[in-house]
Amino acid sequence: MTLKVAEPVRSWTQTPSKPSYRPPAGAVDAHCHVFGPAADFPFSSKAKYHPQDATPEMLFALRDYLGFARNVIVQASCHGTDNAATLNAIAKSNGRARGVAVVDPAISDVELERLHECGIRAVRFNFLKRLVDDAPKDKFLDMARRIASLRWHVVVYFEADILDELRPFFDAIPVPVVIDHMGRPDVSQGPDSADLRAFRALLDGRNDIWTKVSCPDRLDPAGPPYSDFVRSVRPLVERYPDRVLWGTDWPHPNMEKNIPDDGALVDVIPSIAPSEELQRKLLVDNPMRLYWPEEF
Repeated sequence: MTLKVAEPVRSWTQTPSKPSYRPPAGAVDAHCHVFGPAADFPFSSKAKYHPQDATPEMLFALRDYLGFARNVIVQASCHGTDNAATLNAIAKSNGRARGVAVVDPAISDVELERLHECGIRAVRFNFLKRLVDDAPKDKFLDMARRIASLRWHVVVYFEADILDELRPFFDAIPVPVVIDHMGRPDVSQGPDSADLRAFRALLDGRNDIWTKVSCPDRLDPAGPPYSDFVRSVRPLVERYPDRVLWGTDWPHPNMEKNIPDDGALVDVIPSIAPSEELQRKLLVDNPMRLYWPEEF
């Protein structure tokens, strides 16, 4: 009997529109990924999805097309704790990319130092059960303590329904925190929803918690111009202007059934950050402070 292996899926458009909005000089796409190429960087045996190759060259071509200058490449869950594909992309960026790693808790201090030298500036903790099998809070907190000397931060990915459960965990993290996609709130309920009230309470509790105001394609199923997303997220940008980041999320893992147009995503930016000052903080100043502090 021969088992049929599913074909790798594509989750990004091959023909993104050219955005009307032009990002400021030096703008950073602060949340994106690379997949493979699988021939050189195989996927983890625990991977929950198997995408087509989304190479560094493809990412950098999109960066230039959309009008950005730099990338922050976040280790994709399909590659597990082997960060080789992410490091390969950073090495090919000519200094225009930094990275967020996913690491095994048993990683050595020597290896953490190597990751730093290769451009990693954070570790990611993923609490989405559909993407990871285990999320040990005690080991995550130990890792957060270990990276403090490197002046890294942690990136946390979770969904809104477990925020209350995670509050003690956030309180115990001894380094700055960046939250992916605002903890995936229900934006259809507007800025005063229970999800966003709880999220603002989290941000108000510590002045070193940042968030990515990204992924309208995931959070607002109505599609462009993503009106519910804009209505819910703009108040966050205005209230926390020095602690917000933005990213394309290219190549949009697991979005093969609702592939977004990257140009349309960029065109949301002036709607959530309506002034030039807010746009510069969101796209340049804030990500540079976190990922290229030596240049800021």
